[in-house]
Amino acid sequence: MPVLFNPTTNPIIKLCMAAMKQEAEGNIEAAKSTFLSAVDHSTSDFEKFFTKYHYARFMPDQLEQLKYLKEALDHAMTVDDDNVWRAYQTLYSEIAAIYMAMGDEVNYAKFKTLEHQSKVFPKDRGPFYHGTKADLKVGDFLNPGGQSNYQEDLQMNHIYFTANISGAGLAASLAKGNAKERIYVILPTGDFEDDPNVTDKKFPGNLTRSYRSIYPLKIIGEVTDWITLTETEKQKWLEDIEKGNGEIIN
Repeated sequence: MPVLFNPTTNPIIKLCMAAMKQEAEGNIEAAKSTFLSAVDHSTSDFEKFFTKYHYARFMPDQLEQLKYLKEALDHAMTVDDDNVWRAYQTLYSEIAAIYMAMGDEVNYAKFKTLEHQSKVFPKDRGPFYHGTKADLKVGDFLNPGGQSNYQEDLQMNHIYFTANISGAGLAASLAKGNAKERIYVILPTGDFEDDPNVTDKKFPGNLTRSYRSIYPLKIIGEVTDWITLTETEKQKWLEDIEKGNGEIIN
């Protein structure tokens, strides 16, 4: 199955990321315009779901918000992807909240029921990856308790990983040090959960397929070929991280 969410190669996702940056910097009208451009240039149902979900937030009234959220839901329902299915809960919840604010008790109850029914989905089946600059080998374990790549003097209680190889490549590029970037194929040795730093933050559900665990990750292979960041792209990511105000949930 192709990777649908790829912020390094998909131009629509890259456009949305640029809009999010504009929004974070307070350039609301510019962000709205950029999101509208993303909506207009979307071609796949995944892109239309993703862009309309975000564009709905900029609508001036509840009926317009509802229109775009329902359209986003319709597009999402045509995408055969576990992680898009998991975004249903977020969409149902936001639609229900609008109906509650409008005083429409019937539709509020309907979408709250749908939200509840959509909570349980099969866990991601992988394969899973971890990006780092550590020189390890098959059979080694990656353990919780390492230092954060994004916040000085923060020791992490969890070990993080992803089923999105581009996300692992980004983590490898941003990892501290000048050693070779590596992406290991890993096997979780215990339960894991959605990464709360990204789930339902900028994206509905967990489209980045990012997870964390308190249990070690066993290395079962290594990826040797992936699209790496250019130095310019890497520097831009580092600058954005430096400017970020969000708290890391450990």
